[in-house]
This record gives sequence, structure tokens and C-alpha cells, in this order.
Amino acid sequence: MKLALLGTGRMGFPMARRLCQAGHAVHVWNRSADKAAPLAADGATVHASAAEAAAAADIVIGMLENGPVVASVLFDQGTAAAMRPGTLFIDMASIKPREAREHAARLAERGVGQLDAPVSGGTVGAEAGTLAIMAGGAADDFARAVPVFELLGRATHVGPAGAGQLAKLANQMIVGITIGAVAEALLLCEKGGADPAKVREAIGGGFAASRILQLHGERMVTLDFAPRARMTVQLKDMRNALETAADMGFSAPVTEALEQLYADAIDHGDADLDHSGLFVELARRNGMT
Repeated sequence: MKLALLGTGRMGFPMARRLCQAGHAVHVWNRSADKAAPLAADGATVHASAAEAAAAADIVIGMLENGPVVASVLFDQGTAAAMRPGTLFIDMASIKPREAREHAARLAERGVGQLDAPVSGGTVGAEAGTLAIMAGGAADDFARAVPVFELLGRATHVGPAGAGQLAKLANQMIVGITIGAVAEALLLCEKGGADPAKVREAIGGGFAASRILQLHGERMVTLDFAPRARMTVQLKDMRNALETAADMGFSAPVTEALEQLYADAIDHGDADLDHSGLFVELARRNGMT
């Protein structure tokens, strides 16, 4: 297949590499050209503009920063205009459901299909090809994208345009809230004299067991907050969830509480930490730093 990948940052770079290693003709672009250039060694064609990369492909994948950036690259920088009718655009960024629906409608006017297909799994999943992919859009477009998705992870078609982003917001709400719960519980145990590492081990076999307790809990007890998923990204997702909830007339008080905690952590200088670094903010509040 002729594929293009726009945005070769922390996530996009290993994804593009996997597509190259599978033998596809891959065209790449990144705003900072130095982040895309090394992919030439894997066989990718590096382009000076997103429009040039998209014009060469049948399926275009976007892994860009946020909704406004996606809209700018597509519609202000000529990328949508460069796509031939029949091209499929797979937007794998995490953006608002409303934005995904708007982009899909505008692309449809040009005869271009779209899937909103955000991912979960971080850079580890991107490198290993084990991402969880939540896709919204037409069923036939999803079927067309399956061979690409199989190289990147496990994809599930969850509904029409915008539904993939709703599923990602649900994922991020659960992740963000659970990180807060794990951090607060481990700090409570430490404050009371228990060994938080042993507490994590003890409860890992019961109903409290979770991927968050396993991975993020370990980061908390070892104080390893090197960024895998940044605090700022978690806050963006929580705010997108709250904005979407407000549009629907839906009350999300638990998400509101955690959104404030992540915002406070960033205000206190923790913006560059992994999102598990919410532990630091909760420790600070309890005089444990």
C-alpha cells in the first residue's frame, strides 16, 4: 500500500517505522523535519510538506498534537486539497468528538473518507505494535483500514464519526481518575507507616488489581516520573472530556475533581512529569515531599 504518516513525534515515529518494516511505501512529514529524517534509513520518503506526503498516498495517517493542529494541517496547509478522491484519512490524534465530526464532513465534500482512530498504549505500545485503537466512522472505511491497524495494534470499530474520540475520552477519564486513586491510596498507606511497595504487591491480586496499579503504581513507589505520557496531555484529555460532557448536558463530577488536581500539579511545576506524577501533587498536599 501507499501510505503517508503526518507527525513523526514520540508516537508517530515508531508507528511509521513499523509500516516501513512491513514493506509498504511510506511517505512521512513532520513540522520539525529532523524528527522525520531518520526514517529515510527505514525506506520512508521524507517530504517537505504534509500536502506532498498526502498526495502520494492512498491512506493518510495523522498523528498530530490536537484538533486545531489537525484542522490547520488538513485545511490551511493544503493537505486535504492534495488528497485524491477515494483517499482515506485516519486521524489517530486525540481530539474532541465534535472536531472529528466536523473534519469528516469537510473531507467527505472532497470525496475523502475519514476514521477518527485515537490510540492507547503509549510509546511502548507504538513500538511493539500493541496499541488499543478505537475507531469511529463508516464500516467500509474501517474494513479498508484493518490491514494498517493490524500492524499497529488491536482496532475496534465503536460507531460513527466521532465515536472513536468518545471512546478515547472514556479511556483517558478512567486512566486519569485511576491514577489519582492509586496515588492517594499508596500515600495514605505510607503516611500511616505501611510500605507502599508492599501494599501495591499485596492488593495486586485482589479486586483493586489493574494495569494502572501495576505500571503506574510501580512508578510511584520508585519515584520514576520520566515522561511516557505527559501530565499536560492528561490534562488536555480531561478538559476535552469535560467540554464534551458539557455539550451533552452530562455531569462528570469525578472527572472535574481530577482535572483540578492535574491543573494544580502543572501550576506547581510538574508539567514535564509523567501523568503518574500526580503522586507528587498529592504528596505535596500532605506534607510528604
